[in-house]
Amino acid sequence: MSGTLTHITLARRPAGAPVPEDFKLVSEPLPIPDTGDVLLEVTHLSLDPYMRGRMDDVKSYAPSVDIGGTMTGQGVGRVLESKTDGFNPGDMVTGMTGWASHACLPGSELRKLDPTLPPTTALGVLGMPGLTGWVGLHRFGKPKAGETLVVGAATGPVGSMVGQIAKGMGLRTIAIAGGPEKCRLATDTFGFDAAIDHRAHDTAKSLRTAIAEAAPDGVDIYWENVGGKPLEAVMPLMNVHGRIPVCGMIAWYGGANIAEDNQLPAMWRSILVKRLRVSGFIIFDHWDEYPAFLSDMGPKVAKGDIAYLEDVADGLEAAPAAFIAMLNGGNTGKQIVKL
Repeated sequence: MSGTLTHITLARRPAGAPVPEDFKLVSEPLPIPDTGDVLLEVTHLSLDPYMRGRMDDVKSYAPSVDIGGTMTGQGVGRVLESKTDGFNPGDMVTGMTGWASHACLPGSELRKLDPTLPPTTALGVLGMPGLTGWVGLHRFGKPKAGETLVVGAATGPVGSMVGQIAKGMGLRTIAIAGGPEKCRLATDTFGFDAAIDHRAHDTAKSLRTAIAEAAPDGVDIYWENVGGKPLEAVMPLMNVHGRIPVCGMIAWYGGANIAEDNQLPAMWRSILVKRLRVSGFIIFDHWDEYPAFLSDMGPKVAKGDIAYLEDVADGLEAAPAAFIAMLNGGNTGKQIVKL
């Protein structure tokens, strides 16, 4: 099969926040599938905050993207050619396609999609972000009815999943979001009991006052997506034996926005005296729980019991700008690129 593959590569490593010049659009002939491979045309790409870390040449839980290498990421697409059993032309599948118009992957690394659900749900609410929220809350948050949960980046695909699950379990749920519109979405669309606009507060002390008013009984679980000002605001409000699942720290990606005065000693003391459980986790360690997650949440998404939002950028060439905007809170819901 002749044709052209277009992909976005890492042109250089960012110095701080990524800029358009860090990416390059490249074209080359389509790959030829070998025995066991599947060639697919990508229809949608996922953009996620973890990709910022892959752009740096540092030791981490996953390899860095090489200079000139395709930007990593999950995609969904339509099978064009299959040289393995179980996949046929026209099947919709998902896998780690990277930021590319096409991908040639082993069939063992692909999963067929449920044709009754929109394919993009495999990238968000029923994909890695949804699984992250489901696993992290149950395994590390240990929620109990009557407790209070605070969620950073609450209208994103992870935070909104956490909030909805917790609300259904009888917790008081408080969203931290950026801007009045996202706060409205948090309460009206995702069902949070209260929402606080962190952009309306210049200091952590001011934000802490607002959170304390919404959480008069203190905070039992803080879902950490952000770092920065929200973390500093919440820590003194944590109850004894509180839990903090650490999912991300987008405020500090690239070394930006780290406070000049070191808050670590005060935070470390809070962890000690309040006997907090702080649990860092990487969802790639928990893929074995995906079938149970899909069995639990798939029917709820299909019935509309779990709400989700998608922010769709058009065209592969739009991926870098959409990614940069997402890292600055410019997306509403799961950031996706439609090819």
